[in-house]
Amino acid sequence: MRFKDLYFFAFLVILTFYSFKPITQSAPLLGIATSLDRDSIVYSSGFRMLGESVRKMLSPTLTDKVFNENVKQIKTAKCKVIMCNLFYPGTLKIAGPDVNEEKVLAYSDSVLYRAGQAGVKFIVLGSGGSRNIPAGYDLSKAESDFISLGKRLGSLARKHNVTIVFENLEKTETNFITSLKSAASIVRRVNDANFRLNADVFHMMREGELPSEIIAAGKLVAFCELAEKEKRSLPGVMGDDFKPYLRALKKIKYNGFIFIEGNIVDANVEIPNAFKYLSGQIREVYTENK
Repeated sequence: MRFKDLYFFAFLVILTFYSFKPITQSAPLLGIATSLDRDSIVYSSGFRMLGESVRKMLSPTLTDKVFNENVKQIKTAKCKVIMCNLFYPGTLKIAGPDVNEEKVLAYSDSVLYRAGQAGVKFIVLGSGGSRNIPAGYDLSKAESDFISLGKRLGSLARKHNVTIVFENLEKTETNFITSLKSAASIVRRVNDANFRLNADVFHMMREGELPSEIIAAGKLVAFCELAEKEKRSLPGVMGDDFKPYLRALKKIKYNGFIFIEGNIVDANVEIPNAFKYLSGQIREVYTENK
């Protein structure tokens, strides 16, 4: 090789080295909440984790035969099913004056037992209808009672090697705990390693909450969900910028899971695009020298 060629080759190596910006901090892993029937398209899009629903996969109303078939489907899926949402049916109250705590705990124990058997590691506690309280009900009492319940739920979750992640919802979905700040306060007072915080960025955006609330919550955050603000569409449909919230997650050194939970119109187009779009924003944020 001539000296001129060698010099040019060295220049290309150096240029390539400085053009590639490695992620200096472990970045969050992407998953998506959708039907397990879409496992193949989800996997081929780049996702390796999928979220299903308690109602469909783990509910105590399912016969053992149906549950065992679900477990077989989970175990043979290309994507790992690590999360189930829709914890409680709307008819089972978990906050307010009509809570039958023993009934709630029996239901929860059954779900968490099945989650443990299926290898599902996270149960999302959103359940807006279940946690609605009557107008004028004493908020302090509702919070105190719910914290007491949360402590018992944490113990059940630990027994089955599962983590419950409490989700902040928006006011259109519930009237009890409608901000990340208030959800973090509940989790902090429950103070149980198996009852943690799910920072739902979609609900934060709808409620006008700033990314700084993620920083304030800090190590309470054990899970994260998001979708685009206007129509709860998948990332990339409307082009929402999630980077301010991703920077907040990076600030608290969050490297857990970010699950997309949104409305899907065309799965074959939107799911691959969502992975590419959000992965790009995560890489951009987690390679910033800030």
